[in-house]
Amino acid sequence: MKTRVRGVLVTPGNGVLTIKRVRPAMAPYWVLPGGGVEDSDASLEEALLREIREELAGKARIHSLIHVIDGAEERQLFFLATIESWDPAKRTGPEFAEPARGEYLVQEVPLSAAGIASIDLKPEQVAELLAEHGSGVFELADLRPEWLPFAR
Repeated sequence: MKTRVRGVLVTPGNGVLTIKRVRPAMAPYWVLPGGGVEDSDASLEEALLREIREELAGKARIHSLIHVIDGAEERQLFFLATIESWDPAKRTGPEFAEPARGEYLVQEVPLSAAGIASIDLKPEQVAELLAEHGSGVFELADLRPEWLPFAR
């Protein structure tokens, strides 16, 4: 089973950082920063922090695990974090060097029902969670005790 980690990265301005995917012959859609867990990652949280460094040249502080999508072939864990700084001009990673993969545009979106509704954020379950809770997302239960012992 493939494990992916994603970050709901809340900015100092109470926005959430997203990546707008623009691909040939497809309508644009948005995803949260993150990616696959590698064997060299010491933990799921370290995997997410690595992905944030690669995709955003950013530094974040993880607050909690707020959502898990457990599919037959893939598990996605969504961590809530705060991010103080990022610089997409300094990001690294193979996906940014392959034009055929399309564009990866960093966009800050208000962490509110209207802000989330203004984009096509994938997956829908996480978009609904963020729209429902907005900045109250920090009050959601931390699922790490339930999931992390079994998630890798």
